[in-house]
Amino acid sequence: MPFGIIIRGIAGFYYVSVKDDGIYECRARGIFRKKGLTPLTGDRVAFTVTDPEKKKGNIDEIIDRSTVLVRPAVANVDQVIAVIAVESPEPDLLLLDKILVTAEEKGIKAVVCINKTDLDKDGNRAKLRLPYAKAGYDVIENSIEETEGFNKLKGALRDHISVFAGQSGVGKSTLLNRIMDTVVMETGSVSQIGRGRHTTRHAELIELPEGGYLVDTPGFSSYELSGICYDQLQYLYPEFEEHIPKCSFTDCSHVNEMGCAVRKAVDEGSIEEGRYIRYAELYKVLKQEDAAKYRKGSRKG
Repeated sequence: MPFGIIIRGIAGFYYVSVKDDGIYECRARGIFRKKGLTPLTGDRVAFTVTDPEKKKGNIDEIIDRSTVLVRPAVANVDQVIAVIAVESPEPDLLLLDKILVTAEEKGIKAVVCINKTDLDKDGNRAKLRLPYAKAGYDVIENSIEETEGFNKLKGALRDHISVFAGQSGVGKSTLLNRIMDTVVMETGSVSQIGRGRHTTRHAELIELPEGGYLVDTPGFSSYELSGICYDQLQYLYPEFEEHIPKCSFTDCSHVNEMGCAVRKAVDEGSIEEGRYIRYAELYKVLKQEDAAKYRKGSRKG
């Protein structure tokens, strides 16, 4: 029984890439529907070949997933490239932090890519880099005028299933096109893969020349935290880790308490103040959402 990876799914058909054997058009067996399980782009699957000449088959098994993203709907992503521009658009650091928090919660490696550094006239690239390098993230700086950062990015993508995430306009499509040395995705998410030119409305995996896959997806610019409890948020900030055990209170929220080692680290400069301020903002939002859910549940009871 051959194995492969789903690179896209369209209208009930799943296109499974098999190493050294091309792409098979497959249907999912009815057992998945009975189990309420839908194959996703990125799934590693076992399938039966029903027509070797036309490369058709049926998916028999979905190998256990390591991760699942909802938007885009894709499985087994193991790396997020969080893209932010020096300017045009103005950096949305709260969105960037949400992306990183979500990656931490799902156990996905995150890399920060500071794009459009050729537009930097005021030294903003250094200000953007510092908080995330200090937090322990790999930070790559890139522009159309340089090759060093771009080569680092290509190296980071090798042997991973990666997704670009960030604001609209930060250059995600341009990066993808440059990596593939072709026009894969244009403004408006127009994609030319396999079946010709069409407007992308679903996630697809693009196999990279040097190994690994990149998710080609429409958008992926808005990001809302979901499924994260406010009292777990602190553990999703890597730079907090060494300071949390030093707090005076074991249930310290790092927002208002006296004797908070995290806030002390902010005052001393080992935790960047802007990251901390955004943490406190997200903490309060998540706590309010949790309280609202509790009140709603109490009224139903």
